Amino acid sequence: MAKTKKNDWAEAKKRCRMNQADIQMAKELGMKPKSLIKNIPSPKQQWKTPVKYWVRDLYEQKFGSILDNKNLKTNK
Repeated sequence: MAKTKKNDWAEAKKRCRMNQADIQMAKELGMKPKSLIKNIPSPKQQWKTPVKYWVRDLYEQKFGSILDNKNLKTNK
């Protein structure tokens, strides 16, 4: 089983225009960087929510609140 590399998460962060709190929420939801990149809406999909708002909505539905940079959990 291959592990995702840190640069995969960096690419997803850049392409989806997410901050570190959004990435942390996606990781806690069990998402992979490839799934985030695949869900970027194309110009023809104007009905589709941008990935960072989609992740925030899913996280809020599951856990009741969203993370922000102030209460970000760090793994050091």
